[in-house]
Amino acid sequence: MDDIDAMFSDLLGEMDHLSQSLTEATVSSGEDAAPQESSFSIGFNNLNESLNELEDHDLDDLMADLESKSTDQQSSTHNDTRNPTGNETSPPAVYQESEPVVTFPMITTQSSRAVKMNEPQTKADKIKVALEKLKEAKVRKLIIKVLMSDNSSKTLMVDERQTVRDVLDTLFEKTHCENSIEWSLCETNPDLQTERAFEDHECLVEPLSAWSRLSENKLYFLSTPQKYMMFTEPQIFYMWKKKSSGDMNSQAKELLIKEHFGGSTTIVPNLEGVLYLKEDGKKVWKPRYFMLRASGIYYVPKGKTKSSTDLACFVRFEKVNVYTTSSYKQKYRAPTDFCFLLKHPCIQKESPYIKILCCEDKHTLLLWVNSIRIAKYGAALYKNYQAAVTRASILQIPYSAANKEKSNSVTSLESPYPSS
Repeated sequence: MDDIDAMFSDLLGEMDHLSQSLTEATVSSGEDAAPQESSFSIGFNNLNESLNELEDHDLDDLMADLESKSTDQQSSTHNDTRNPTGNETSPPAVYQESEPVVTFPMITTQSSRAVKMNEPQTKADKIKVALEKLKEAKVRKLIIKVLMSDNSSKTLMVDERQTVRDVLDTLFEKTHCENSIEWSLCETNPDLQTERAFEDHECLVEPLSAWSRLSENKLYFLSTPQKYMMFTEPQIFYMWKKKSSGDMNSQAKELLIKEHFGGSTTIVPNLEGVLYLKEDGKKVWKPRYFMLRASGIYYVPKGKTKSSTDLACFVRFEKVNVYTTSSYKQKYRAPTDFCFLLKHPCIQKESPYIKILCCEDKHTLLLWVNSIRIAKYGAALYKNYQAAVTRASILQIPYSAANKEKSNSVTSLESPYPSS
């Protein structure tokens, strides 16, 4: 018993020492982190440049938004001072910053007291005040540059509360193009030669925050006819084995959609077939028989059958997104140029954790990419489609023949999804 008591005493002493070390490390890291915080915006060299690109009314809206937030914070601080023993506490931040972070520093200072109370008269004055207030903003904001088909761009201010659907509505107002369900915000990564269309329910700030500071990634406003093809042409995905699946009336399509999306769970297309897998670190592609399931992609090992007990998991969908690629036949000696890959959104360079697959033709690529989206997002994808149809029918914006020709020309850019 004496030995046991001694052992526990030593263990408690080690735990106390470890706790003190962790406390000191946390304090020191907190002190060092503040000077390293930086701010920059997507598509711009610096924050000042991006603020200059904002239109006057957008800058005014930003000023008003920041002013209201400042007032709310002062009111909240005043209430906390008057009732220091109250039960109400301010909610903690709902996100955690990590490197690289594409955000404005959130340092609460007293700099706002030095800001002039009168309304700035010139754009330079407004930008100066906005820079001060952005440092105090409790909500992450980004100034983004969205590229168009004619090499023009639109500059927008977005925050972490806005979804891609909200940003698309803003772009409809700025470009006066037809409010169609096919329009998407798409990211391109020149290092990996990949493209992806953001889903309407995604909060745009989150995926853009994965971009590194010196990233060459671009953000495009594109018309993607394949975006909701699983709802406009559901037979392509759920009757892909039947050669006569191309012809189906609207009533039959609605029944098919209701059958697969109307229940408590989404039914994933029963897709399977031979795909070419790129081996890690090599430009060698080996054919394997893959099968799509709700949780991920599985393959049939050598000498095994298609039985569920024999299947091996290739990748799960929880923390990966699906991307299409360009020129992988030239880059990696792929059998065809119809490739797609699955990776975590934070991976921005070549990595062994990227899974690359190659299809025989464009139609097979269309099936796999959109079926993976169905498996990953399920009911959320159907809600996005319903909301897009509703908004397109209510918020139709008249546009001239010139604007129509301009909007149609956007599809000349390489779309993140292959044309049908």
